Amino acid sequence: MLELSWPWLLLLLPLPWLVKSRQQNVAAAGLLLPPLAKMAQQHSFGIARQQKPKQWLMWLIWTLLVVAAAQPKWLGEPVSMPQQGRDMMLAVDLSGSMNISDMVIDGQAFNRLDAVKYVLNQFIEKRQGDRLGLVLFADAAYQQTPLTFDRKTVQQMLEEAVLGLVGQRTAIGEAIGLAVKRFNTYQSSNKVLILLSDGANTAGNIQPREALKLAKAAGVKIYTVGVGAEQMVQQGIFGPQIINPSDDLDEKLLTELASETGGRYFRARDLKELAQIYQLLDQLEPIERDQLTYRPQQSLLHWPLAAALLLTSLMWLWQMPWSLWRRGRTS
Repeated sequence: MLELSWPWLLLLLPLPWLVKSRQQNVAAAGLLLPPLAKMAQQHSFGIARQQKPKQWLMWLIWTLLVVAAAQPKWLGEPVSMPQQGRDMMLAVDLSGSMNISDMVIDGQAFNRLDAVKYVLNQFIEKRQGDRLGLVLFADAAYQQTPLTFDRKTVQQMLEEAVLGLVGQRTAIGEAIGLAVKRFNTYQSSNKVLILLSDGANTAGNIQPREALKLAKAAGVKIYTVGVGAEQMVQQGIFGPQIINPSDDLDEKLLTELASETGGRYFRARDLKELAQIYQLLDQLEPIERDQLTYRPQQSLLHWPLAAALLLTSLMWLWQMPWSLWRRGRTS
């Protein structure tokens, strides 16, 4: 359906006709002598007959410009948004230990952050109808994307996250506090925070248990994921040694954060365990939303503007030979 954003601008269409009529009335009033008036009338009639095509062209150009100023657009058919969904905030650890390459994808070792990106991208892709947000944290926490239905943007922002962006330590409490603060700006009955970390809280202005109180008061359910393998072969002075690269993981804290808010703690030693979060989150009870609809809009502004520019160019090209001919006669 065609629609104008500012239809009242169409009232400007007769403006050139009003100005021209006013000028003609003034000119006619100045001719007092009848013989002179008759001669002027005959002369004006001849000029008007010659300029009539030009006037019609100028009228058309003016009309196209006014229509363009009124912002024409094409509205598509209404599209219904999903009624059911969840509000989910993803909090991803960017501390220095996320660079440990102890996660295996298709037989190849990747660092923990790349593994989290690999799994979360698939998770985000399946979240149709859910509103997602992204929080990144290390020495401090910051919001990368607010809660949005735009899954592509969340995927892009996650993919662009790099280690060392906000330090080397781990501010778990601050990440939870920031997520709760953002949840409180929305009216929602189902608030879910998915926190992925491979360490313990070592930074931030808010302690995790203080943030836990805020989350419980706001009704935020926390699902925590401890990332990192328990065994890893490392080359030492005396040959290869088996070490535990997840010594710093505070499983007690992550379990407490989840259980106190009605969530669950996951231990992700590999991608298979990391992907188990799909099954649980798909079983979460969805919330009911009001029916949301939107109509796709396509601006048509460029069409009348292009037509006006084309007609102006044609008029200029049409007048140029006559101008050159007149100059030749007068010279």
